[in-house]
Amino acid sequence: MPHSHSPAPRGQVRLARGASPWLLPTVATAAVSLAKARRSGRWATVAVPATVLAAGMLWFFRDPEREIADGRVISPADGVVQSVMPWKDGRTRVAIFMSPLNVHVNRAPLTGTVTSVEHIPGGYVPAFNKESENNERVVWHFDTEAGDIEMVQIAGAVARRIVPYVPRGCKVERGERIGLIRFGSRVDVYLPAGIEAGVEVGQTTTAGVTRLDRD
Repeated sequence: MPHSHSPAPRGQVRLARGASPWLLPTVATAAVSLAKARRSGRWATVAVPATVLAAGMLWFFRDPEREIADGRVISPADGVVQSVMPWKDGRTRVAIFMSPLNVHVNRAPLTGTVTSVEHIPGGYVPAFNKESENNERVVWHFDTEAGDIEMVQIAGAVARRIVPYVPRGCKVERGERIGLIRFGSRVDVYLPAGIEAGVEVGQTTTAGVTRLDRD
């Protein structure tokens, strides 16, 4: 069953699903150290960096609402287009590099049905490195009106956990949240043969907003 994604009320902070294992201990440590720092100045040396780290985690795991754009294929990730490469089978691969400063919630590139979600173990080379194609990754396939759409979430040197939100057989809408990669990473989308890429290397993308294909 597809998950419902009703917009969050204006002003409400929404955090990414799957953030708890990292976020809760960090925020708890900051809260405890701040409380103790009020009674003992020695705790300030712990409270200051712990609070900065907690604030950074809250920023990293932000999950803003988006006005989903029109178009056949939209970007599943916030980041920068790293490469646009023709594939031997006629498809075109668009690789998007996500820095730790980007929102790391990924979205469905097109409306359709999830036909497979495959986790593949691998290394943890930095995501901007060509060898990152052999990293830990999750390969998605979507059955859509444009044909089979393949999307690959690739873990980076720091991102060692990919969290899928929806299972195989689930129907998803274009722009629906489908997963999270923790920290810097990369997302590849394979455009089917006959669909021309509408983005260029170096272009900034916004998940659910930037169109990847060209009319």
